[in-house]
Amino acid sequence: GEDIVTAVEHEPDINVVVVRTERETNFEDKLSKKTRTSGCAQGTAFGDVMEKFESVVLPDAPLKTSWLYALSKDINTTPSLYLEAGAIHGCVLCERDKPLVYMEDVGRHNAVDKVAGYMYRTGLSAINKIMYTTGRLTSEMVIKTVQMEIPILVSRSGFTAWGVELARQANLTLIGRTKGKRFVALSGSHRIEYDADPEIVPSEAGHIQRKGSREPDAD
Repeated sequence: GEDIVTAVEHEPDINVVVVRTERETNFEDKLSKKTRTSGCAQGTAFGDVMEKFESVVLPDAPLKTSWLYALSKDINTTPSLYLEAGAIHGCVLCERDKPLVYMEDVGRHNAVDKVAGYMYRTGLSAINKIMYTTGRLTSEMVIKTVQMEIPILVSRSGFTAWGVELARQANLTLIGRTKGKRFVALSGSHRIEYDADPEIVPSEAGHIQRKGSREPDAD
């Protein structure tokens, strides 16, 4: 929401910064219900965030394998900072086999937040959208995608056990290791429509391989 900030407080004993707004909240209650997330910085998801996550009912949108192959080729051959440098994350909002908007950042969660902001400002519906990320499928990525009510999350990289578990809880279609003709369906496989012959899909060129696509999966 567009709340007005009235105060910023530092709580050194619990290593937390509290931002107060005109809308009343009880941060002590929020801190009593928190879940550690699985990203690089070991973030925290608070109780009200998880309550919203658990209440979302994702639409039963299809994912055709022909779209998946086309998106993988288009996104991984389009010039970007990710392909040039590797040490950056990209998130792409897609509809069917068409990339709509590409956002990049040094943090995967920041890149997906930029996509969320774009959707909010443009009033774009999430019903039939696909979120594609170059980064790992962590719990933060799953939580943010579900909160945006996007039913499908795809990555060219690996995944975490907690991210997969949350995706299964939310009925999110989660696809990892998407490269060329290969992908791993981790959850929500009921949405996948196998309409393309993988034998006619070319393998991914070696120069596209990046650190993020080779990193080991983590818990």
